[in-house]
Amino acid sequence: MASNKENTKPAEAFVDVGSAEDVDAVMKKYDRESNVRIWEGVPATIIRVLMIAFSLICIGVTLFSTALMEIRLMSFLGMIIIIGYLNFPFKKGDTRVNHIPIYDIVLMVAGAFGCFYYCFNAQNIIKLATRVTKNNFMIAIAIITILSLMELCRRSVGIPILCVIVVLLGYTFYNVRFGKVIYDLFYATSGIMGTPVNVCAKYIVVFIIFGAFLERTGISAFFIDLANSVAGASAGGPAKVAVLSSALCGMVSGSSVGNTVTTGSVTIPMMKKTGYKSDFAGAVEAAASTGGQIMPPIMGAAAFLMAEYMGVTYAEIALRAILPAILYFTGIYIAVHLEAKKLGLKGVPKDQLPKFSKLIKKVYLLFPIVLLVVMVSTNTRTMQFSAAVAIVATIVVGLINRDDPITIKKCLDALEAGAKGTISVAVACAMAGVVSGCITSTGLASKMISAIVSVSQGHAMVALVLTMLCCIVLGMGVPTTATYCIMAATCAPILVSPEIGIPVMAAHFFVFYFGIVADITPPVALAAYAGSAIAKSSPMKTAFIASRLAIAAFIVPYICALNPQMLLIDASVLSVIQIVISAIIGIFGVSAGLSGFLYKPMNIVTRILAIAGGLTLLIPGLLTDIIGLVIIVGLVFIQKAGTSKQAAA
Repeated sequence: MASNKENTKPAEAFVDVGSAEDVDAVMKKYDRESNVRIWEGVPATIIRVLMIAFSLICIGVTLFSTALMEIRLMSFLGMIIIIGYLNFPFKKGDTRVNHIPIYDIVLMVAGAFGCFYYCFNAQNIIKLATRVTKNNFMIAIAIITILSLMELCRRSVGIPILCVIVVLLGYTFYNVRFGKVIYDLFYATSGIMGTPVNVCAKYIVVFIIFGAFLERTGISAFFIDLANSVAGASAGGPAKVAVLSSALCGMVSGSSVGNTVTTGSVTIPMMKKTGYKSDFAGAVEAAASTGGQIMPPIMGAAAFLMAEYMGVTYAEIALRAILPAILYFTGIYIAVHLEAKKLGLKGVPKDQLPKFSKLIKKVYLLFPIVLLVVMVSTNTRTMQFSAAVAIVATIVVGLINRDDPITIKKCLDALEAGAKGTISVAVACAMAGVVSGCITSTGLASKMISAIVSVSQGHAMVALVLTMLCCIVLGMGVPTTATYCIMAATCAPILVSPEIGIPVMAAHFFVFYFGIVADITPPVALAAYAGSAIAKSSPMKTAFIASRLAIAAFIVPYICALNPQMLLIDASVLSVIQIVISAIIGIFGVSAGLSGFLYKPMNIVTRILAIAGGLTLLIPGLLTDIIGLVIIVGLVFIQKAGTSKQAAA
């Protein structure tokens, strides 16, 4: 009788997935932003007020302030240091309530003092220029503030980026006069006040707050329901739902790990219940969530940094990113479809899926995003003003949503969440400024270019491979925006050098994509590890599968670099159509070869042929397209014919 009772349990009872507590543990383990101090009672209220005030001040400053850039940026960093140390403890897992040790208070006060001292004495400091470093007090506050930011970076971002900074600082102090280094990194606008922090304080902080408001309108649930309605009933539907929903949610979240956990807590159990293996389910979510960072129009806020670095409009960046993003998610979608066919999986019964007719009534939830994109793309107003208007639109939309209406408490929660989300991004941007300052002070960029050119002998492909490896290593465990800042300062100049000759736009997209891919590339594949923790699977195996699923992410950047028409640069309509068709068929061939299944299981020879044919299609050129097309079409015909014979027998 006992066995009969067990057999009558619902299918989901057999699915081993993480509970809400497991999801929280995942975030604390892999997402630095979730490892925060525990405040209760009056201290919690005080800190909450500080966080809300920080968000409101940032919105006000970015919209109305006419103060000197040095004053704006140093006051911004000073506030970041204060709320940063109030939120992030010395080490993970500190569960003490209302506890902040004296050394944290000292670090917080000393670091913030240096920033605010600069603010109140900015005019005199600017007039002194390099002579400021002849004053021991001025050198001391600069060193203390930089060290305070570095320690906050360790707590909120992680160790990998800090290791890079320590090595660069050692190299810089060894080769450059001490006083000049201090001036460049702290008092000039080439260090912690460089482009990354400037863009963060000016644009990104408002967009982070906008994202926090958007989440409280229920848009994430809407995206998941919409994806379910569109793809849930097809073969292996839940995996396709994960791909679509993660693409939509990821472009707003700005965090591969955060997106993996947020949507993965819903999609991974669905995938496992359908019949996907744990490793595969976690990998699908990780790969799709990571891709959300390259999904226009927002691209995890990196689009605004790219526009600033390259001196182009935001609309141009969003437009250039469309085709690579489509190919990325097409590759994952094809891979999960083939896996579903190989395992003989079905979709979710239609009667269990959200009705599209009901969802279409909630399409107004997209209005703030549409409004933001239209305002920014048409240059109607500045980006920060457009984001502020979008926040107001989000509140209005939230009031209309009767199923989950926005409240004053939710608005305050959004302001608080926006402040918390800004800490790690701002600190990482400050550290990216240190990286850029060290490279500028030492002339390291030209040395790196010479080294790469020497090794590659001027061959673009070799230089691209070497640059790819650098990007993956430097991007491990670093937030999206900071990843791009580091890549733009260290790797992009290598590719745009006359010896290599990659167009500027293509070079920046190349380094950005490979910096993002670090989140699913072993050994430090944080998004894949987060997915594996929810799926209860092997972290390393999940990471390798995620890399295989996201194979397009390792191929498309090369197409962009070698054939910039993929980015719609100097491209005719006909050439773009040819590139897209050949690229999709090529990715289909590579995915089929890696999966080992088309219409039936493939042997080693047909798998190699499929991968070779796919790669041939991805190489720019009419001849290679024809060769690849013949191979892929031939394999499809052979597989289809073989399946028909088996069915007839």
